[in-house]
Amino acid sequence: MLVFLIKELVFLIKMATKLKPLAGYVLVEPSQKEEKTPSGILLPDTAEEKPQEGKVLACGDDAVEEGKTIKCPVKVGEKIVYKKWGGNEIKVDGKELLLLKFEDLMAIVQQGK
Repeated sequence: MLVFLIKELVFLIKMATKLKPLAGYVLVEPSQKEEKTPSGILLPDTAEEKPQEGKVLACGDDAVEEGKTIKCPVKVGEKIVYKKWGGNEIKVDGKELLLLKFEDLMAIVQQGK
């Protein structure tokens, strides 16, 4: 478990220094797809739904729309829920990531509450 956390931390540091979203965007690592149903049935790739949750890797600067400043609603490291078809998929170092607009973010997942 500790090795996994260290690898994840190293990845987050590399991403933060490699890719900085522009104003109004957030860089997200989508959660892994569910390959089994709760009852244990294996799902083929074609039946899997796109995940709608992920971890924030980087935040762009505040956006300005119609003279109003819109601050980034999330922080790096938070787990979020986003619109099903929102964002643009990109690949960085073999990892699939998403660039989402602030308006595509729907909720922050709060742990242990």
